[in-house]
Amino acid sequence: MSTNPIAAIATAPGRGAVGIVRVSGIGIAPIVQALCGRGLAPREATYLPFQDAKGNSIDSGLALFFPAPHSYTGEDVLELQAHGGAVVMQLLLARCLEAGKDLGIRIARAGEFTERAFLNDKLDLAQAEAVADLIDASTEAAARSASRSLSGEFSQTIHVLRDALIHLRMLVEATLDFPEEDIDFLRQADARGQLQKLQTQLAAVMQRTTQGALLREGIKLVIAGQPNAGKSSLLNALAGAELAIVTPIAGTTRDVVQQTIQIEGVPVHVLDTAGLRDTNSDVVDEVEKIGIERAWQHIESADVILFLHDLTKQDDASHAARDVVLRARLPTSRVIIDVWNKADLKQLGSDPNCLMLSAKTGAGLNELRAAILKTVGWQATTDGLFIARQRHVHALHGVGEHLELAREHLATKMPALEVIAEELRLALNDLSSITGEFTPDDLLGEIFSKFCIGK
Repeated sequence: MSTNPIAAIATAPGRGAVGIVRVSGIGIAPIVQALCGRGLAPREATYLPFQDAKGNSIDSGLALFFPAPHSYTGEDVLELQAHGGAVVMQLLLARCLEAGKDLGIRIARAGEFTERAFLNDKLDLAQAEAVADLIDASTEAAARSASRSLSGEFSQTIHVLRDALIHLRMLVEATLDFPEEDIDFLRQADARGQLQKLQTQLAAVMQRTTQGALLREGIKLVIAGQPNAGKSSLLNALAGAELAIVTPIAGTTRDVVQQTIQIEGVPVHVLDTAGLRDTNSDVVDEVEKIGIERAWQHIESADVILFLHDLTKQDDASHAARDVVLRARLPTSRVIIDVWNKADLKQLGSDPNCLMLSAKTGAGLNELRAAILKTVGWQATTDGLFIARQRHVHALHGVGEHLELAREHLATKMPALEVIAEELRLALNDLSSITGEFTPDDLLGEIFSKFCIGK
């Protein structure tokens, strides 16, 4: 890790009432003296002029100094709060770089302040990620869940699992270490029972983590179907705004129109695509052909596909046949919801397995929203959820696979204790990767590079 001081503008670009320049490093007293003309009392806001190299005032504002290790990064931190103009911020940043030249100061990389907090044990990796997730939260539920993770709730849950796993691994390895004394630690300590309890606890954590990942990542929902099935009308109805152009002319939508909505606090990224039809046999111009190709690309990567049927054309044999062909082309690895639109014009019947709605009147939209959440396993309450990422979900799945292999070996007549110990070690590595106790450096670089500058 580089120990040179770093500096950055910590507020968003543009005009604002207040802007912040932040400096972090070991022994940055010369920078404090140069900018403020004096030393600063620890953790005490001081109003004063910020000075340029000639002693002239750049601006006046609040200066705060946090000596190591009692700071966000664990290093000395200087924070300058001035008027939020872009020029003022650049002047202050340039002055910090000038004053810290002999210290080797440089511009901070994206996320480097939080990376230093992690490396200096001020935050674990899950908490560090929650900082970015709190900033990026697109719903209230996501923000509250990120706050729980930042406070350490998720990490504490992982630590409980880790401690139980370490204890079980200790029992197995103790049996390996002292075979001559014939001490059956595994039977006396009920190793099977401990492993089963650990798997049960893991399942509960995985359920909460999967929910938390949905809050963070959201659901990619693609609306697909033949031209004039009402896809754009459905997007507008779900979004509550006229986002897509709606006309009776087939092929009106030429490109993907996207909007993020909320359903019970879960972000849903809705994509309206070009109407699907055979680009070889049907009359399709070049622009619409490209739109259809893009539609299939988004369908392949969707979490949920809403396949829209036109109720008014169900008696049209050729139309119904094309529906069957297109429906068969949808990827079976994705969740598919069949929806029959234009219920205000025609009723399909009372089949409970058919989801009917009217994008025009809004009838059936609540049922559709509930169906979308149900297909991805969302549960109604967000109380107690912590924000999570797909890497956390993947790591927990890895833990589960290793524990299951350990259980299978432990259940045999003559358990291979070396194999069980190895599976428990691999499970512990996967679990520790969540909080950063066992994490490759390249993964750290990828995680922190996605942070904003100055955080």
